[in-house]
Amino acid sequence: MPVARTADLLAAAVAEGRGLPAFNVITLEHAEAIAAGAELAGSPVVLQISQNAVAYHGGRLLPLARACAEVAAAARVPVSLHLDHVEDFDLLRASAAAGFSSAMYDASTLPHAENVKRTAEAADWAHRHGLHLEAELGRVGGKDGEPPLSPHAPGARTDPAEAARYVAETGVDALAVAVGSSHAMTTRTALLDHDLIRRLAEAVPVPLVLHGSSGVADDELSAGIAAGLVKVNIGTALNTAFTPVVRQRLAEDPAGTDPRKYLAPARAAMTETVARLAAVVAGSRSGQLG
Repeated sequence: MPVARTADLLAAAVAEGRGLPAFNVITLEHAEAIAAGAELAGSPVVLQISQNAVAYHGGRLLPLARACAEVAAAARVPVSLHLDHVEDFDLLRASAAAGFSSAMYDASTLPHAENVKRTAEAADWAHRHGLHLEAELGRVGGKDGEPPLSPHAPGARTDPAEAARYVAETGVDALAVAVGSSHAMTTRTALLDHDLIRRLAEAVPVPLVLHGSSGVADDELSAGIAAGLVKVNIGTALNTAFTPVVRQRLAEDPAGTDPRKYLAPARAAMTETVARLAAVVAGSRSGQLG
């Protein structure tokens, strides 16, 4: 089917009262596993390529983007392409021609006034080129090796009134909020602030996004979606499924040289993880999976 548009997938999730799972892509195996897992769950899904993943591929966006587009077009469920955590405006400008329908412009580490200014410029550019733009307010810690933020640290939670002003001033289409999760967690122990999520959902007129969702347990994710989260970003959980299988297969066959022998089962492990998490996220806000 044609590659879906993220804005359409988000609108459908909001209308149907469920979440929209979004998974990070680093390699072709990630993209294949995400599409296959979403098919098993019967869920729409977003394939996300981050600025860090582009850097891993030598700063070249098109090879991985075009591979993801082919995977998306071949999938039996709606799949969209999203460029995530973009700090480089030149990379943002490359997104439309590379087949993305949405991007997340990340100015969250800048002083607030500068965040607003740059994000408004990014949203204006995105809208003139047909892209849906996500941004972040508050600090979801753990990115690029930084430690998770204390829940009491300044900026560690998104303020609803400030979030409403930020959306109005920038014109963004979705807002990633800091409500208790952290990037790069390998244990699922993060506790979300469900009351804050409800207050944010009431104050903010655009879909709310949860980053750092790999560290959030299934029941917490379901409760967060019930409180008002819509797009749920997951990355580390795929890598924690993938990497142990590679280690095990290499240990079992130390003389082996064919990467397919360990990449195929590692990809299958990611597929299982995607299928399970996509089913959780795409469940309705009543808590019933559909």
